Amino acid sequence: MRKLVAAMWLVVCVLTCHSGLYAQSPSETNQELFNEFTYRQGSIHRTASGKPGPAYWQNGANYVLEAEIDENSHVLKGKVAITYINNSPEELPFVWLHLEQNRFTPDSRGTLTTPIQGNRYNGDMDGGYTIQNVTAQVSKRNSRVSNTYRITDTRMQVVLDEPIPAKGGQAVISMDFEFKIPQKGMDRMGRLSVKDGTIYALAQWYPKVAVFDDVEGWNIEPYLGAGEFYLGYGDFEYKVTVPYDHIVVGSGELLNPKEVLTKEQQDRLSLAARSDTTVYIVRPDELKNPQISRPKQEGTLTWHFRIENARDVAFASSKAFIWDAAKIDLPSGKKAMAQSAYPIESDGQEAWGRSTEYSKASIEHYSARWYEYPYPVAVNVAADINGMEYPGLNFCSYKSKGESLWGVTDHEFGHNWFPMIVGTNERRYAWMDEGFNTFINHYSSLEFNDGEYGSNLNQTRRYLNWFSNPAREGIDTYPDVANTSNLGMIAYMKPAIGLLMLREYILEPERFDYAFKAYMEAWAYKHPQPNDFFNLMENVAGENLSWFWKSWFYGTDNIDLAVENVVSYGGNFVVMLANKGGVPMPVWMEITYSDDSTERVKLPVEIWQRGDEWNYLHRTDKQVTKVVLDPDKILPDINLGNDSWPNRIYE
Repeated sequence: MRKLVAAMWLVVCVLTCHSGLYAQSPSETNQELFNEFTYRQGSIHRTASGKPGPAYWQNGANYVLEAEIDENSHVLKGKVAITYINNSPEELPFVWLHLEQNRFTPDSRGTLTTPIQGNRYNGDMDGGYTIQNVTAQVSKRNSRVSNTYRITDTRMQVVLDEPIPAKGGQAVISMDFEFKIPQKGMDRMGRLSVKDGTIYALAQWYPKVAVFDDVEGWNIEPYLGAGEFYLGYGDFEYKVTVPYDHIVVGSGELLNPKEVLTKEQQDRLSLAARSDTTVYIVRPDELKNPQISRPKQEGTLTWHFRIENARDVAFASSKAFIWDAAKIDLPSGKKAMAQSAYPIESDGQEAWGRSTEYSKASIEHYSARWYEYPYPVAVNVAADINGMEYPGLNFCSYKSKGESLWGVTDHEFGHNWFPMIVGTNERRYAWMDEGFNTFINHYSSLEFNDGEYGSNLNQTRRYLNWFSNPAREGIDTYPDVANTSNLGMIAYMKPAIGLLMLREYILEPERFDYAFKAYMEAWAYKHPQPNDFFNLMENVAGENLSWFWKSWFYGTDNIDLAVENVVSYGGNFVVMLANKGGVPMPVWMEITYSDDSTERVKLPVEIWQRGDEWNYLHRTDKQVTKVVLDPDKILPDINLGNDSWPNRIYE
């Protein structure tokens, strides 16, 4: 007993004699930060474990589309027939559609909310839809046909003469439409003049159904620019009629190759479907010889495509396309095909000549690591677009080369997982697709060609200037109102860094990967909300992460862990730690001894529940010479000068 009392008295003396080395008082607490921060209870639609509930539902829409491009006027004329399926528990007297081409008018909300100096989302103002022959009819005997509709900016409300029945009722909505294809399509679509013709990059080209869900009802936010899309799932069959000398590539399978390709091109396509290396379908030297590269020499050709269980379709058309392809191997044993279409300006092994190699590697990586790619093709198209994704098809800059082309190709194909497979609401939660995608891009880039280009996501401290900027905004900021100078960080980098910390620092890889894949499997082809992601990750990983979601995803505070001092007594050492930022973190520290040996210690995040200071008793019979926090430099800790002892910037 005397020895115990003596030991206790020694600790008291040490704690008293060294300033700052004291026990936290009960009044110093961060418990509020560790409490639940949103309403995250489950329901019959969405469970508390983060999965779709037993009564989860979502509506669907199948599309039959026709489009024809007039190369002289740059006008697209089309027809659409939408079979809308109402799986909701309520009948619907109307259906909302998106008319995204209406963004390209002088009085659109997007135009009027674009700053005078412009931004990335500038667009032409001489476009917009002309809509005709609208009909809507519930799919049942003796139902009445309606032609009542209202157009408001980029939205269209189609009113039926009788409601679409709940729990499986259907209606067919059809119309004719046309619009002038913008040259500058807000860096998402448009047209580009090149040496051998015009490249038409067609997206947001048809009226499409808005999502009606159990959270918001109709999701009818206007299309302004920065906010992307929230779309349901269905099957698409579409035909594209273009001049005879054009090549068309699109989302999904080409159904009529014999009608639009020469016998030689059909054979090349068949060879590419079996080849691990790139095979030309249209060679560079054939661009000047349409008589050998096209099956007819006048008029038009109609290309016919189909894609199933997708949320959108896009395509590209040009007589200037070099076209190549290669096989994609999927984990199940199925095959898909990587394809690239690009002009002669983009040719070369330092540029788009490697596009199909990049595309194949990207799709195979994500399929093996996370979830198998579901579509028959993955097409990379060179256009005057810095990077934009659609199911099975990307538009990337025709000027990109080398590492830049790899990066944009890999990023846009990564979007097939977020939000094409996991169908998040990009219009509201950009971080759930851009951030998640940037995160998975990190591992794809590390793997590609044994790290040929590598990744800088783990160099988190290169972003400290932004983290210290008073004008920074939170990840949860609505993308259309975010400062464009912040959008790259709050939509892409900060959420990606958050997932990197969660995997590499907080949970560690095995736990994270198991939970992240479970999230993707649970919500494939469905519509998760942020709380669904939070709940599922916690339930599968077995960790309460409220403190992390609240501080990192829904706040603007920073990480600043500090080692204040190290003092010895009785052959042991006390490491005096502080949390000087608003974001708590577990503490990884590397301790170096006088014999140059090292030891790593991890303290749980709960040490900060009791306050912002913590004293760790490290039992050892060696002499401690150095303590370094976050030795792998995973955290974007904003103060480099206090994360090591003796107190100096640790390189």
